[in-house]
Amino acid sequence: MRGEVIGVWSETWREIWSKLAKHPDAPEDLFCELYRELAGAFETTIDVTALADIVDEPDQARKVFRKTKAAAFRGEVALLEFFERAHNVVVDLGGDPLANRYFLLTESFLEKYSLRYDLRRPFSLNPTLPGVFARLIRELREATYQDAELHPLMVEFEDAIRDLKTSQSTGRIKTCIQKQVNLLEAIGQRCPGVTSNTLGAICDEVGTWPHNRLKDAMKKLYGFASDYPGIRHGGTPANSLRNIEMRDLVAVSILLAGFSPYLTNLINSDTIYRGS
Repeated sequence: MRGEVIGVWSETWREIWSKLAKHPDAPEDLFCELYRELAGAFETTIDVTALADIVDEPDQARKVFRKTKAAAFRGEVALLEFFERAHNVVVDLGGDPLANRYFLLTESFLEKYSLRYDLRRPFSLNPTLPGVFARLIRELREATYQDAELHPLMVEFEDAIRDLKTSQSTGRIKTCIQKQVNLLEAIGQRCPGVTSNTLGAICDEVGTWPHNRLKDAMKKLYGFASDYPGIRHGGTPANSLRNIEMRDLVAVSILLAGFSPYLTNLINSDTIYRGS
């Protein structure tokens, strides 16, 4: 599951819309007005006459609304905007009782399908931090999938993460960090204006940092991976304070992934936050 509404749109009929229509305050023409708003999220604009023929007949509007497929929408953002406009429609048609029912149904839907938003009153769909991070990883996966050289590096990193289920040994944890650094290094080499092939030097060339301290932090993470024995090189054993543990995998992996938007133009940070 992608964590986005558009991926589970087909389930909204059973979970939201059909239940909303059964509310005592739901009017007969509920789907006439909802479909009028839904059409505004379509990739292809509906002819005015065709739209009028649908929304002038409650049974027809209900039928067409129910049969609408996710492929019809421009994207996730357009669909979210429909959901928020739909709240205004529901308020106008059924007042606060119907609007509250719509809010609770949508909130329950988001929780049931573990989607990347939380819902705030009166009706605002907001990306969550876990959702943003999940979208970042997905965007990296999709960007690397299209590159014959980057794709194997992404696969190796993900395979190393999966291998931890068998054994969470120090060696396997080191391999995960190594594979992630290799991936970021290769991604950074694709950034416009970059001529270096080591992550530390790439940090000096990308020109994306808002402050030198952030750049320094990324370079120090790279320095850690290079200096700690057995991650990228033999390293400096005297500088090791203890063995690598799972806490290091979690922390370092999240930190490295978080720096990736500075190292590449292959992902869109606005899309990561809002959806496509």
